[in-house]
Amino acid sequence: SNAIADLTSIAFCLEDAIRDEALDEAEDVLCNTLHKLTNVDNLPLIFIRIRTPAHLQKIHNRLSDVSNIITGYILPKFDLNNAEYYAAMVYSINRNLKKPFYVMPILETEMIADIFNRNDNLVKIKKILDVIKNYVLNIRIGVNDLSALYGLRRDINHTVYDIGVLRDIFVTVINIFAKDYIVASSVWNYFNGKGWQDGLINELQMDRLNGFIGKSAIHPAQLPYIYDSLKITQADLKDAEQILNWKSTSHGVAKIEGRMNELNCHTKWAQRIKMLSEVYGVKDV
Repeated sequence: SNAIADLTSIAFCLEDAIRDEALDEAEDVLCNTLHKLTNVDNLPLIFIRIRTPAHLQKIHNRLSDVSNIITGYILPKFDLNNAEYYAAMVYSINRNLKKPFYVMPILETEMIADIFNRNDNLVKIKKILDVIKNYVLNIRIGVNDLSALYGLRRDINHTVYDIGVLRDIFVTVINIFAKDYIVASSVWNYFNGKGWQDGLINELQMDRLNGFIGKSAIHPAQLPYIYDSLKITQADLKDAEQILNWKSTSHGVAKIEGRMNELNCHTKWAQRIKMLSEVYGVKDV
C-alpha cells in the first residue's frame, strides 16, 4: 500500500508491548524474524526497543550475527537511575566499530515529570548524553507513560498539548535538549474511527510549532500524515533561502509576500527549514 511505501524505519519492541512471562518467546521470535530479513532488499532502518542496560547487552550479543541489518536501539525509561549505565553500554558497543549503533533514549518516567526537580534532572541527563552524543539519533518523549503517572489519556478530539501537566514537561524538554538534539514527539493513539486523522493532524501541527521533529507511528495508516507534516511549505523554503542568501547590505530586514524576515532573528530557523526540506522534501502548495 501507499502507507507502507512511507515506511523508512521500524521498531521491534521487547518492552511494554511484551508481557514479562512472554519475553523469552518474544526474543526467540525476534531473532528468527531478523534472520529471515537478512535476505530482504531495501529494508527500512531497524531499531530494537530493549528494557534495561543489561538487556541491551544481552540482546546485542545474541543478535551479533544479524547486526548488519540493525541500525540501533531504543532506550526506554531513560533517566538518572540508568543513564550512566546506558551510556557506558552504548560506548562499549561502539568502541571499535566502523558502523555505529545509534540509540533513541525515551524520557517517560516520574523523574522526568517531577515538578520539583525536573529541570535539574534533565540537565544532568543531558550532560550524560552529551558524552555519547555522536550515537544519539534523537530523543523522544513517552507521552503514554507520562500520562499513566497522572491517570490521564487524551481523547480523539484533543492533543497532548491540551493536557497542562504534560505540556509543561514537553516545554521543559524542548528548552533543555532541542538546541543540541533532535527531539521527537510521541505517539498518537488512534488510527481508526471518526476524526482520528483530524486529531493526528492537529497534534502534528502543534508538534511542529513547538520544535519537535518526527513522531512515532503505531499503524501504517498514520504514516502519510506524519510524513506530510514533516515536509516544508514552498513559502517557508523561499523565505529560508532568502535569509540564507542574504546580501551583505545595511538592511537586516526584508518583507516577502506579507511576512517579515529578519536576518538576526530568523537565520537559525532558516537553517532548520533548509535542512528539513533536504531530508523530507517540499509540499506542492
